Amino acid sequence: MKYITLPWIVVGALGLTNVSMANPLPVTKAERVGMSAERLDRITQMTQKYVDEGKLAGAITMVARDGKLVHFEAVGNKGVADPRPLEKDDLFRIYSMTKPITATAAMQLYEQGEFHMNDPVHKFIPEFKDLMVLNADGEQVSVKNHMTMQQLLSHTAGMSYGFDPLNDPVDKLYMEANLWDHEDLDSFIKTVSKLPLKFEPGNAWNYSIAVDVTGAVVERISGQSFDEYLQEHIFDPLDMDDTFFQVPADKKARFLPNNYWDPQNNKLVAMDAELLVQTGALLPGASKKSAMFNFDEVSLYSGGGGLVSSAMDYLKFAEMMRNGGELGGVRILGEKTVKYMAKNHLAASNSVSIPGEHGLGTGFGLGFGVIADTVNTGVLGSNGEFSWGGAAGTIFWIDPVEELVVVGMIQLMGSPWTLRSDLKVATYQAITDSYD
Repeated sequence: MKYITLPWIVVGALGLTNVSMANPLPVTKAERVGMSAERLDRITQMTQKYVDEGKLAGAITMVARDGKLVHFEAVGNKGVADPRPLEKDDLFRIYSMTKPITATAAMQLYEQGEFHMNDPVHKFIPEFKDLMVLNADGEQVSVKNHMTMQQLLSHTAGMSYGFDPLNDPVDKLYMEANLWDHEDLDSFIKTVSKLPLKFEPGNAWNYSIAVDVTGAVVERISGQSFDEYLQEHIFDPLDMDDTFFQVPADKKARFLPNNYWDPQNNKLVAMDAELLVQTGALLPGASKKSAMFNFDEVSLYSGGGGLVSSAMDYLKFAEMMRNGGELGGVRILGEKTVKYMAKNHLAASNSVSIPGEHGLGTGFGLGFGVIADTVNTGVLGSNGEFSWGGAAGTIFWIDPVEELVVVGMIQLMGSPWTLRSDLKVATYQAITDSYD
């Protein structure tokens, strides 16, 4: 079985006054949708405690039920070195929360008949036709089975991120390839095609650059650059005006600094690009000018982790998914497609650790982690939840049983905290009328 644990962190209550960004959801009292406002306030109390103890600079949390917003709160400051109060429309590096958006773009093309799940990826990325895999003897041999689109979308394609270069020979090659310094996705793909796979496609689950490759597939099929495709087909239709790869000049004042938990000195410190490279807190082999480090001049559009967004924008995306692919009269995906994406696509022998959960009881769909058994995860929730988080602590989940959407935003690399579990408990304990 393949397991991976990712950095996490978050959280928020209802201060809904003086919000400048467009609100896509009606605001209602928690009691009108089977929740307790008094109990929801425990989210704010919990987040504030983390801030007061110096464990994070600030956090934004949002809770919606039945398509209505019942909790929206910002606590703390913009950064450990920036004492200004955190604002609800501030901008965050969402890193791997980019992945569900990329998967959604791909599934739009799937709905249009542009590919089938069992299509080989090399049908759209010819560079992948002659891939190699590292065998048990450390030799690179030709793959026996070509990777499919379903494997690409479910992280079972055999690729990697290069997180363990000291102990894994494939990861070492990934680090040495300097993937994140490439100019664009075509150049990125050319290099990736020369790297061996960790295992035969379909044999295991391994968190990887597969979603970046998916972004390249979207480019090849659509004929648009990946950023243009997302803008036209997802961001503009959903009025996600604060989501982009490159931060516009007129919005840079809202772009938050990043923070890092220094385990040696047991304290929160400001995370600049030099420290990010030095600690390897994000990606091995990256430099200060790499994608996901530099948000000023972006040409490599990372479908796996390159987006910047706001809490409200991501709520729009997540609520669209909870609502079966539609929001405000705009349909992004078909309802059956969303349900298909949220199913566990892994074989029983494969398991994945969703940020904040145990490896047991969890699986992976197409772009999302999926909760199959809440008892085995050891955290309060519902079977069928789908979610993901980002390396700087952002998190979201969608609960189709309780009709909940929760979004949490922070900027903290290397978090040692169990904030997602805390947020889940604080959210679910506030339900007074369960739909389960």
